[in-house]
Amino acid sequence: MLDLFHKNLLKYKAELEEWFLKNSEETPMPIYASVDVRYSGWKVSVVDANYFPAGFNNISEDLTLQFSNLFKNYLNSKYHNISHVHLFPESHTRNRGYVENLLRIKKIIKTAGFKVTIGSPELNGYSLLEGITEDLVLNKVSINEENILQINGISPDLILLNNDLTGGMISGLSGIVEPDVDMGWHKRRKSNHYHHLQKLVDEVSSILKLDPWHLMPMWFVSEGKCLELETCTNKLADEIDLMIEKIKIKYDTCGIDSEPVIFIKNDGGTYGLGIISIKSGEEIKKLSKRKIKRLTYGKGGSSAENFLIQEGIPTSLINDGSVMEPVGYTIGGKDSFWFFRSNNEKNEYSNLNSPSSEFLQPNQINPESLDSKYVDWFNLVSKLSFIAMGKESIQK
Repeated sequence: MLDLFHKNLLKYKAELEEWFLKNSEETPMPIYASVDVRYSGWKVSVVDANYFPAGFNNISEDLTLQFSNLFKNYLNSKYHNISHVHLFPESHTRNRGYVENLLRIKKIIKTAGFKVTIGSPELNGYSLLEGITEDLVLNKVSINEENILQINGISPDLILLNNDLTGGMISGLSGIVEPDVDMGWHKRRKSNHYHHLQKLVDEVSSILKLDPWHLMPMWFVSEGKCLELETCTNKLADEIDLMIEKIKIKYDTCGIDSEPVIFIKNDGGTYGLGIISIKSGEEIKKLSKRKIKRLTYGKGGSSAENFLIQEGIPTSLINDGSVMEPVGYTIGGKDSFWFFRSNNEKNEYSNLNSPSSEFLQPNQINPESLDSKYVDWFNLVSKLSFIAMGKESIQK
């Protein structure tokens, strides 16, 4: 169905480019970010947007120089006299994949011509972390009386935060810090991203002459630990059934033969934790204690209070029998670079962000599984999301 509208991407290309230029110039774009995208054939949308991307190692190493140039251009356009960048990581001491992510970010920064150090107070007990291709050497950091992070008594010019702050603020994050600490999950909400994204999608859909539903899932927020209150759960079940009915109407109108699915997510969290899928409001009233615990449990043991209720988008992308979804990475927010999360143990509606997934480069995918028209849609919705992330940072 999106194929029918692809001609509008070409027809209104000039208007779209002008719109993106205007909005990106008015908005502080993220220094780096990633998005998970779902493409069903009738719908394409960002279903998750991350300010602290942790999978740079899944991007082709051939893009390192391009990323380095984008990183240098971003810093030079925004700051003066940046020479020392300190990478402040998560404390995943046993996650070798995450260590590979840090190694790739370090290489990008170093190739850009900056001095780079890596470490945090929590990691001061380690001299290195074990990676897959090599080990990551850490720098011992100290925090002085002014709450300034230092390495061997010297403060970096910029702290590049690769820690999503789910557990709250951490000492030493003062001075120039990118991304803004207020974008950490101790404050940020997925629903706020969608508030901003919805407005942008509406504007672009008007240019493209298509229903915004094709570029955005239906969604709403359940607040206040609703799952712990029977009266609230009953109300939530009715709201979910109403959303399902709206999706069915859209499906009938568009001639789509599919069953609506709803995803329930922790409104303030990441790493695929706190996510379940249901097909009726009745299911939310009959959740087992185990599933409720799974839904309310967040990274680091944090407890979810608010939930994003989101229309599920099945993936129509299948490569060698495995369902897959595109994951877009950016430095500077204007261009998207892709790899694909693939999983032969999941179905088209599943959350693919799981240990059983593997990551593929575009050139590893059968050409018949990845039409160039699809990528045009991926690029459109990812750039919309990056602008929305920028708007979050100035209206936090």
